[in-house]
Amino acid sequence: MPWVNSEPEDLQTKIERLRRFRGLFDLGQDFIYAIFNADETQVLGGTGLHTRAGDNAREIGYWMHKDYLNQGLATEATAALTKVAFEIDRVQRVAIHCDPANVRSAAVPRKLGFTHDGTLRRRTPFLDEAPRDCMIWTLFADEYPASPAAAADITAYDVVGRRLA
Repeated sequence: MPWVNSEPEDLQTKIERLRRFRGLFDLGQDFIYAIFNADETQVLGGTGLHTRAGDNAREIGYWMHKDYLNQGLATEATAALTKVAFEIDRVQRVAIHCDPANVRSAAVPRKLGFTHDGTLRRRTPFLDEAPRDCMIWTLFADEYPASPAAAADITAYDVVGRRLA
């Protein structure tokens, strides 16, 4: 999450970042979402279904505000995006990258049936520190139907409100 390096940022910079996210979404180039509370008055975290994993693949990223950890929100959002990736986008592979020191983050793909492919050493830049290790988790289309992610109870809609899944 490169943007974390500039937090807290001023309002205008945040507005510009959100506009850029919206533009990428509208162009079908990247899909970033906020995670809200039930009445949609507070942002609890964020997630994304990213196209940077290459053709026929997606990468899912997520973050949660510290006050909303251990409530299953990242797992629920990740299950929903996994379902969208396989059932709507029809990709062949979904990946999740996380820091091995972030035990909560690594629990998400584990719970959803992803496989830990390996840990890349010193690959992820973070703030002004030395690069950190990065775990790679993957789920393939042929593994998806038997995964806990496939059982996620979600409904997806397009921009005009038509049901997709």
